[in-house]
Amino acid sequence: MSIKVFIYDDNGARRDSLKALMELSPELQYAGEGINCLNVIADMQTYFSDVVLMDINMPGADGIEGLKVIKKEFPHIKVLMQTVFDDTDKIFECIRNGASGYILKKDSPQRILQAIQEVHDGGAVMNPGIALKVLDYFQPQKKENPLSARETQVLELLAEGLSYKMVADKLFLSFNTVNTHIKHIYEKLHVSSLGEAIAFYYKNLHQ
Repeated sequence: MSIKVFIYDDNGARRDSLKALMELSPELQYAGEGINCLNVIADMQTYFSDVVLMDINMPGADGIEGLKVIKKEFPHIKVLMQTVFDDTDKIFECIRNGASGYILKKDSPQRILQAIQEVHDGGAVMNPGIALKVLDYFQPQKKENPLSARETQVLELLAEGLSYKMVADKLFLSFNTVNTHIKHIYEKLHVSSLGEAIAFYYKNLHQ
């Protein structure tokens, strides 16, 4: 079954190019589009999207407002943020509000398609330059690792971009066991999104 993708972007040419990109990929299906997030609830109820490709800077109601509404009302929908700028404050706000990934508009078409697939499969996507920005946002002092060895291993693989299913296969665990580990990771790190957990890993655990 193809992945249904809804596009929010106030640039018509950009929307058209993304729509054309979706139509070239057999794994993806263009679901619909919007120039801002004023009608985000109605859009999600109408088009039954799996992934939302969300511009940040839009008039009326921007992508961060839309992200908050989607994660509150439709938590199963994955939201992949995209922007021209790698603005640290906005990046971190998106991650804190449950964004599944964050890419730049200048990323290659192939990378955009890959990012959509990865977030749909449960992975966390982040442009390398953006990942460095996120790391710099945190205090320089490293924190002690409160996770068990297995939880650390799961988080490390997620930070490498593996989906939940791929982690389960690689560690010979059930999908439910991986989900349980992730729940414990969130609790121990006092975070509410995978992006925050991965940021903690890179800042405090990554060698």
